[in-house]
Amino acid sequence: MITKNKIIIAIDGYSSTGKSTVAKQLAKKIGYTYVDTGAMYRSVAWYAIENNIITNELNKEALITALPKIEIRFKKNKETGISETYVNGINVEKEIRTLKISNWVSAVAAISEVRKKLVEQQQQMGIDKALVMDGRDIGTVVFPNAELKLFMTASPEVRAQRRYSEMLAKGEEVSFREVFNNVQKRDHIDSTRKDSPLLKANDAILIDNSDLSKDAQFDYILQLINEKINM
Repeated sequence: MITKNKIIIAIDGYSSTGKSTVAKQLAKKIGYTYVDTGAMYRSVAWYAIENNIITNELNKEALITALPKIEIRFKKNKETGISETYVNGINVEKEIRTLKISNWVSAVAAISEVRKKLVEQQQQMGIDKALVMDGRDIGTVVFPNAELKLFMTASPEVRAQRRYSEMLAKGEEVSFREVFNNVQKRDHIDSTRKDSPLLKANDAILIDNSDLSKDAQFDYILQLINEKINM
């Protein structure tokens, strides 16, 4: 797609609203770079678990001390063409998507020092624009001047069912109740943390996809993008 203007597309919203899925599709369609900020926070949680910084509880001070040792990179899989997440050279794309990581990622993301480190990296990625980024605070903190901001939501029950189905398809042994409780827990932590809580930016477009098909949502957002990049 040939576009007149390069813009930043900031997609925020609750967990399991399909932010990453639609962001990847949009980036591929318009030839933009895609960055999954959720994967970055999940990567920090994975590192903490692997290095016993998270056991039965999170050792906040130990994690802050370890931050300089954590290098996160995205590399495109040559076979699939999809970007995958690497921590210190290790492909962790599969490992960071488990319920175990989901149970800790919001607590990790609530640590100011973690957010500061990752936000700086994210802002650097957007210097040349032509970027689609999704997360919790992209339109409010990372790129408050983004040309297009979206805020995605859906009912907790719908989001939990989506996540539950995905995990079953991957062979994970979880119950719907576990997933639903995790969704509610993450909503609470994300929305009430002191540093960069999950909020809808005043100029963000609200998209409730509880009853919206993926195709309809994609077409609607693509129309919004076209309006911005061809102004």
